[in-house]
Amino acid sequence: MLTKFAVTNYRGFSERIEWDLTNARDYEFNVFAVKDGIIKNGIIYGPNGSGKSNFALALFDIVNHLTQNTKKTDYYNNFVYAGAQKKPVIFEYSFRFGNDNLQYVYAKDMQGVLLEEKLTVNNKESFNHRQGTLSVDSSFSIDEKMKTKLIDTNSNHISIINFLLTSFPLPDDHYLIKLQDFVNSMLWFCSLETREFIGLSPLAHEDMILYIIKQNLVKDFAKFLENTSEQHFDFVTPKQTDKRLFCFIGGMPEDFYSIASTGTHSLTLLYYWIKHMDKASFVFVDEFDAFYHYKLSEQVCRELFKLNCQVFLSSHNTSLMTNDLLRPDCNFVLKDNKIQPLCDCTEKDLRFGHNIEKLFRGGTFDA
Repeated sequence: MLTKFAVTNYRGFSERIEWDLTNARDYEFNVFAVKDGIIKNGIIYGPNGSGKSNFALALFDIVNHLTQNTKKTDYYNNFVYAGAQKKPVIFEYSFRFGNDNLQYVYAKDMQGVLLEEKLTVNNKESFNHRQGTLSVDSSFSIDEKMKTKLIDTNSNHISIINFLLTSFPLPDDHYLIKLQDFVNSMLWFCSLETREFIGLSPLAHEDMILYIIKQNLVKDFAKFLENTSEQHFDFVTPKQTDKRLFCFIGGMPEDFYSIASTGTHSLTLLYYWIKHMDKASFVFVDEFDAFYHYKLSEQVCRELFKLNCQVFLSSHNTSLMTNDLLRPDCNFVLKDNKIQPLCDCTEKDLRFGHNIEKLFRGGTFDA
């Protein structure tokens, strides 16, 4: 699981900003949101322009250079903070896999070129590559000639992690294999003006309706729409060769996608990804409820928080800021280059009976 993330000099974040997921409190309600002392589910709030989307994109930078999965084509536009373009962007990740605690730190230049990286496992340095030098733990049989070659070929900015993974046979329980599996299974997506995603699948985004038809999921999809949004669609049973999904409106078949609302389109995207999330390790949905009614937003949260992986969302919808859904240590506020849980934004002893949204709107959490 991801335990901490920090980034420095990325887009609007001129200073270092850290997100700590180990600061779980001893609340006795909504315990599903914390697993092994690590926050598993949460929602990030913040004013417009506070950096919610950019922070999520920064978190998924690790997917860009450790995997071959789908990447955002314009990701490296305006990559570095405008006021310090000659300085590197520094990314810091902490993970916990069983008894292993990993800290992975690396730096990139304004084109996204890898400059240096360091991996520490259980407080012991696994490798450190920086400024023309390379040290590697003795468990990897790399002689000085190979180190020199790696330093020279690293003018191509090859990740040492990827080199070790492809050069040494490692057992399934090795920390590098666990790290590789986790990063390969990370997923970020949004459903705003454009629908984009990062990670999880190395393939191009397949057509959602074709997927539903070919996987014989039409009835399941109809049930999902009814359970989440209380919309009933009487779908025409499609043939496997069909490319469009029809539903009866007043006894006449109509193209579902042409008559569905923007919010229902967004729900279709969500349904598609939920069907793939059994493979996910960490999911971030940016502005997940931009087109949702407030009741639908809550129901979608409940569906997503049932998943075994870590799931986090960003939203402006403060009606979700309730102890009926989550808890104060799982609701985060991103503001003024800080991201903090509500419980750290006040000296007030927050309890289940408190109206968290009312306190938020009243300024209680203006840390």
